Amino acid sequence: MEKIRKEFPVTRKGIYTNTAVYGPMYDSLLDWRQEHDLDFLLHGSEMRDRSLKIISDTRSTVGQFFNCKRENVALVSNFSTGMNLLLEGLRPKTKVLLIEVDYPSLNWPFESRDFDVCYLKLGADFEQRIQEKIRSENVEVLALSLVQWLDGFLVDLNFLKELKNTNPNLIIVADGTQFCGSRTFDFKTSGIDVLGASAYKWMLSGYGNGFMLFSDEVQERFDLSTIGFNAANGDLEKKGNIRFAKRMEPGHLSCLNFGSLKFSIDFLTGIGIDAITNHNKALSIKAKKEFGELGLLKQDILEREEHSTIFNIKGDDNLLNKLTQKNVLCAQRGNGIRLSFHFYNTQNEIDEVVKILKTGM
Repeated sequence: MEKIRKEFPVTRKGIYTNTAVYGPMYDSLLDWRQEHDLDFLLHGSEMRDRSLKIISDTRSTVGQFFNCKRENVALVSNFSTGMNLLLEGLRPKTKVLLIEVDYPSLNWPFESRDFDVCYLKLGADFEQRIQEKIRSENVEVLALSLVQWLDGFLVDLNFLKELKNTNPNLIIVADGTQFCGSRTFDFKTSGIDVLGASAYKWMLSGYGNGFMLFSDEVQERFDLSTIGFNAANGDLEKKGNIRFAKRMEPGHLSCLNFGSLKFSIDFLTGIGIDAITNHNKALSIKAKKEFGELGLLKQDILEREEHSTIFNIKGDDNLLNKLTQKNVLCAQRGNGIRLSFHFYNTQNEIDEVVKILKTGM
């Protein structure tokens, strides 16, 4: 990973533990974006056909990377926009189960519409209580983030698969913004019906691009009325024959932004998503052990078998300032300080963070 790490200039400024806020730009993506804009500068409208091909290729690349049918991939500017478009097609009064402290862009679109919403608290026995809630409340839709934004709580993916098997009529909607790109994922076998994500974090693609993946079955449960010329691929004859995923794309898409998504997926694929997964799991295990021994993690996180690479440690403004002064880039979230690690981080960096924490406690 050391060679790959050199692609990210920000890692030379200090210890970058802020991917949960923003995935940093890297040299080869910058080169591609500059070349793209230079071509646009020189060729103008001649870029149109190339732009359409970039969008088409991006759709295929997203589908291949996550094992989702190409025709079930929607390209959206961000997760928030995609969710709001999707929920306009969900029947009013639908019984929905949300997580109390989940990301606002997941919860708010449900809460602002005429759905019957109930909630569940996070905890070590989280999955068991989901099952109980679904039975007792006759839940029709479960919507949750695969990784919680505040503390990195990781949902058991095998549990979601089993949950879908035992509740085939349950619609599972997942936010993968803090998950996708951090480890391997197979949408087809996941049991998830809708997976949406913004790609500027762990996918390293910059702002303005994201995606939504749909199972075949779930498309019958939403009645989407969104439409635009782009949804019909600019063909007047196709107004009445627009597939489900394309209704999420009523207007033109940026070939720069979505070309960046394709480039970054190819970049991650070149490194090897299995290698990234293994590296990140090792970072997670070490960080959990070290922060746990310092008494900086919540008990429900310590009791979980597996965790993501996002950690919220106990700390105040003084500790945040201490970390910042030592060139550790991190963020204050909730009542603690959030540190997030990706494949360009090292276990030695975790050791360095621990040393700083010990002197600041």
